[in-house]
Order: sequence, then C-alpha cells, then structure tokens
Amino acid sequence: MENEKKPVSGRLLSLDALRGFDMFWIMGGEGLFSGLAALTGWPILIWWEGQLGHVQWHGFQFYDMIFPLFLFIAGISFPFSLAKRIARNDSRQSIYKHVIGRGLILVLLGIIYNNGIRFDFGSLRYGSVLGRIGLAWMFGALIFMNTKLSWRIFWFCALLTGYWLLLLIFPAHDLGSTDIFSQEGNLASHIDRLLMPGKLHRGNHDPEGLFSTIPAIGTALLGMFTGEYLMSSHLREKPVKKVLVMILAAIALMIVGKVWNLSFPLNKNLWSSSFVCFVGGLSLLLFSIFYLVIDVWGYKKWTLFFVVIGMNPITIYLVGRIVNFRSATKFFFEGLTQIMPESWTPLISSAGYVAIGWVFLYILYKKKIFLKV
Repeated sequence: MENEKKPVSGRLLSLDALRGFDMFWIMGGEGLFSGLAALTGWPILIWWEGQLGHVQWHGFQFYDMIFPLFLFIAGISFPFSLAKRIARNDSRQSIYKHVIGRGLILVLLGIIYNNGIRFDFGSLRYGSVLGRIGLAWMFGALIFMNTKLSWRIFWFCALLTGYWLLLLIFPAHDLGSTDIFSQEGNLASHIDRLLMPGKLHRGNHDPEGLFSTIPAIGTALLGMFTGEYLMSSHLREKPVKKVLVMILAAIALMIVGKVWNLSFPLNKNLWSSSFVCFVGGLSLLLFSIFYLVIDVWGYKKWTLFFVVIGMNPITIYLVGRIVNFRSATKFFFEGLTQIMPESWTPLISSAGYVAIGWVFLYILYKKKIFLKV
C-alpha cells in the first residue's frame, strides 16, 4: 500500500473498473447469473437473480441502482476533468460550451436510441436514460462550476427537499387518483403528461421524464462531492482515512434515505429524494470499496475485465441497440448448447453473449478507440 503524498490526479483505475462493473449488468450480466441460478439451484444465486430486475413502483432492488450509479460515477469524473481544463488554461466560455454541448448530445443520442431516426415524432419517446444522464450531469456541473461547497450543499438539499414538498403539496387529480405518490396521482407524472411531447414510457408516466430530472441532479452532485473530496488538499490525510470518511458518509446517506422512505417512498420511477440518498449512499459505498482495493491497496490485475467495459460505456450501450449480438452468439455457441444438457443452455447462451460483447470492446480497447461525449 502506497501513502498518498499529493492530491489525487490523473485517471482513477477504480472509477473505470466500477463503471465497467456497472455496465456489465446491462450488457448481459443479469442473464449470466440467471443461468447460474437455474443450473445450480443455489439459494444465494436464486436470491441474487431476484435482485436483477426493476421493482414495479415503490421499493428497491439491486438492478434499480445501475442507472443512478452511472450518473454518480459521471459526477465523480467532473472535478477531475474540470481541473485538467483549468490547468491547460481553457477559457470559462469553452468549458461552458463543453458542458452544455455534452449534455445536449446525450439527449440527442437518447432520442436516436429510442428510434428517433424513424422520424415518427408523434409516437416517439423523448425521455431516455442518456437524456437523463445528460441533463442531470449538465445542470449539476453548472452548479458545481458557479458555487462554493456550502452553496453546492445548499443546492443539493434544496433540490431534494423542494421536489418532495412539491409532490406532497400539489397532487395530480387529472386521472382521478388520491394517492400523491402513485403512478397516476403524482405531480411529476402529471407535469410530464402536460409538457412532454410524443409518448411516455408507461403511458401515463415516464421514468426519465422532465420533472424527475430535478432530484437526479442531486445524484450527479453527490458524485461531484466525492470527486472533489478525492482531489482536495488534504495532503496529510492518509488514503485509508479518506476511504473511512467516504464509508461513514455512505452509511449516513443510506440511513437518511431509509428514514425519508417513511414519508417519501424509495422509488426509481419518481427518482424520489429518499431514493437519491439511499442509492447515493450505496454508490458511494461501492466506490469506496473499489477505490480502497484498487487505488489504495494496489490490487489491479483483476480489473482488466471491467476496465475494458468501463472505458467504452456509451459504445456498448448504443451498439447493443444497433448490432445484433444475439446472432453472433448463436453462430459461435449454438453448437455447444446442442451437445450439452438442456439445463446448460441459458448459462451458455448468456455467457456467450457477454463474451461476444466483451471481445468487441477489447478490440476497441487495444486499438485505443473510445467513444467520448
């Protein structure tokens, strides 16, 4: 273990590995573990398989943190990239241009991902995962650039508290519901029904709608707080102490989220304020573990699998929509499934799908081809 003698600089391997860990579940990891659970029947794998899906409305499962974890990671990266731009004397105007441009490009890519190039704009879904990341990160970055830490904390608290109070005070009655946090009766869905063009993902609600972007900015800010802390001038603070501080902060956030859940339920679809705190705490805890093991203790060799994925997250997300990896999996692995017992088929097919995607990303990694927005 190496002692830290200067503020964190350069690229954090733990951040790339964690990003890859996050994207692994999107590129087929859930199918892989479902296949293992079906084959072995082990209780722990069956339990884990139950975590690899979204809850219908209120509640939380592991798969509900995949999306906010990515936004949290994007937040961690921003203070580092901002410091690099300032160090090379980039103008403030050029930084603003980059931040706003990146946010809007992600919104556009999200629309394209949702079949925007079919030009059927009346039935197009405009809300998207990439759009939510782009807007929440962009507004979080603008707040970060223009405020000191005390005001950033104020913004974080105001966004979450204000969102909660608005939903609490102004229920939606257009669909006849009296439950202020139901899919039909919440203010966020009501505003999206009024303002968002095209179609909503759930008919009367969109989990990546406009209004619920407000608390998502808080998720991005939590990541930026973390990145700023890692870069801070705590020159005498040992790395293990930094990890301990982050773990304690993570536990505190999770407790706040659980307590807030009593009056504002954990809900990914609403991106509820309790959800921001609880999942933000989980994300910080997971990052703390990756940072401790990889960047502090120096155990790095095992990270290649995840780093290859984490260096090209937008690529695998978009390519998975465009390229039929299922056909390639069938071509390379169908023979193996035919000679193995039928109970092995889900596992082999899922492992093959992950392998095809990973090899594709590894080729890009070796060629140093990275899609950056």
